[in-house]
Amino acid sequence: MDHTVQRDTRNQLLQAMRAEDLAALRPHLRYADLPLGEPLIRSHRPVEDLYFPDSGVVSITAEASQGRVEVGMTGREGLIGAVPVLLGSDRVASDCFIQIPGAAWRIPAAALSAAAEASPSLRRLLLRYVQTELVQARHTAYVNATFTLEPRLARWLLMCHDRVDGDDLPLKHEFLSVMLGVQRSGVTLALQALEGGGGIRGRRGRVQILDREPLRQVADASYGAAEAEYARLIVGA
Repeated sequence: MDHTVQRDTRNQLLQAMRAEDLAALRPHLRYADLPLGEPLIRSHRPVEDLYFPDSGVVSITAEASQGRVEVGMTGREGLIGAVPVLLGSDRVASDCFIQIPGAAWRIPAAALSAAAEASPSLRRLLLRYVQTELVQARHTAYVNATFTLEPRLARWLLMCHDRVDGDDLPLKHEFLSVMLGVQRSGVTLALQALEGGGGIRGRRGRVQILDREPLRQVADASYGAAEAEYARLIVGA
């Protein structure tokens, strides 16, 4: 187990840790599958376990008048459940569930909290990650209030593509409409427009990324702010 975590993890937050901090966490880490649709953390319930994804994508969602809407996204760059543990709470107001299946390193919340209290360097790294989550959430709110559906969808596809291996994203129109908080018909038209621009190819239940550059051009300023903050605080730390 020790050797596997150190050598093979693809989670970028674990990779960014100092050797002594990772060593303190290693005895508590357990590998777990992330099946499609499974809730990892429920809102307003005690958070018992946290997850460092190795693969897959997890959505952070909130309830809105039209139903559930995505307010954040986490993959192998991060940690599911960081905010309550690092900020001294035991629960969150949002649900976290698996939108693209994968696997993760699971750790008890109490174990991570104790390790962070004992190590200033670990606590600093995890708090920096919490800042990147807050930046992403605030930027998502800005994008949803300012941009039309097509750039919002282009941004969302780029963010998913950042977090998976390969170019095929297992995404249905119904799911995209829920995540973006819009009608399914609007998602269909936006996907057709992105396909016409050469960025993607739509297939039944899947979206294939052909070329990121047309998607970047459509997304414009809606994409990149949160990614730059992560690179500054975590990658460049």
